[in-house]
Amino acid sequence: MLRPTQPLSYLVLILPTSIVALPLLIYFLACSGLGLGLLCRANHPAFAPLRDPSPKTPSFAASLQSSHLSPGSGDGHHPHTQPNSSLPSRKPAGSERSKLFPSFLHPSARSRRFSARAAEFLHGSRSNPLDSPCTPRFFMTWISSSEVFRPRELFAVESLFKSHQNACLLIVSNAMDSPSGEQLLRPFSERGFRLAAMSPDFPYLFKNTPAEPWFHRLLKGEVNPGNVPLGQNLSNLLRLAILYKYGGVYIDADVIVLRSFHGLRNAIGAQSVNAETGNWSRLNNAVMAFDEEHPLLYKFIEEFARTFNGSKWGHNGPYLVSRVVARVAGRPGFEFRVLPPAAFYPVGWHKISTLFQAPRNGNHWKWIAKKHDSIRRRSFALHLWNRESRNIEVEEGSIIGRIMSECCLLCNSSVNVM
Repeated sequence: MLRPTQPLSYLVLILPTSIVALPLLIYFLACSGLGLGLLCRANHPAFAPLRDPSPKTPSFAASLQSSHLSPGSGDGHHPHTQPNSSLPSRKPAGSERSKLFPSFLHPSARSRRFSARAAEFLHGSRSNPLDSPCTPRFFMTWISSSEVFRPRELFAVESLFKSHQNACLLIVSNAMDSPSGEQLLRPFSERGFRLAAMSPDFPYLFKNTPAEPWFHRLLKGEVNPGNVPLGQNLSNLLRLAILYKYGGVYIDADVIVLRSFHGLRNAIGAQSVNAETGNWSRLNNAVMAFDEEHPLLYKFIEEFARTFNGSKWGHNGPYLVSRVVARVAGRPGFEFRVLPPAAFYPVGWHKISTLFQAPRNGNHWKWIAKKHDSIRRRSFALHLWNRESRNIEVEEGSIIGRIMSECCLLCNSSVNVM
């Protein structure tokens, strides 16, 4: 391609001043690299970054407007996909494969110590008799950057410990297992709450499960990750593997805990029900409570490995658990409960905005009071559906505002500044 050899002003003088000349000038300058190169550049898909590009938010209320959903969180409604490169048709070389996957898949010194660190954290230290095993135990996964673990996510942690002050929380995350993550969680550890962030050892967590051969094929370039962010799909698998390995409660980082989960075992929540039959129509994997090596978890993992599709949003998450439960319900050996939507999803994603609104008039005030009372009496937790609510302002007197004042633990801390 020829490039201009004269200054821009000279080009403008010598070009005809016709209607045709102006578009030609713009195109010529664009392709010559003088600041408009995007106009003639090929549009190649890039591997989607797993961190939220939006800026940090200084307060919980503000973060409700912009907090990015952790890629692993299963919202269970409609797809919000990001571009994500597919594996090439040929089998890539080892050096090429390492560039195809995000950094959290690569082993590190910290991830190699996951099994030992998790055992000590969950079961207690042999060297310290006072360090008792964790009961109850909760898990979160966080694939995004620690920079987007914002006040909303910190408030979710607050609400968990407000209702379970003797609980343990293990956040499985490379990003949070870092100095910046440690600083974010310090207000809790300094007050004696038991929580830790640990980089996952994927081969260890997937060992002796149907996920093990699937993961090996993924690393070899034999699985097409599709165009849904790989981190989101791996979070769906990771939460299943963690529960299968250790047992306990998995909870998404955009779930506010309202009361104790005591006695809640081998349970998964319905997101919606059929209005005519009253039977559940869709389940969700944002909150799950299961015993170690529960057979339903094994079936979930098996289904993930057998039917993985990286281009269908929800296929490996909410839709997966719905498919499997529909098949095994009532079969011997699969004892579990499906809880009604009120347990974890008292408000659907399409109506979540109503919880953020201040009273408009007397009738609206009565509705808010009644809805707030219903959620507090009937729900274990409240899923905020980050994808829908992250841009909504928390208004004074709203249901969310009331719940925040009731569930805060570090109420005078900067962690929970409105």
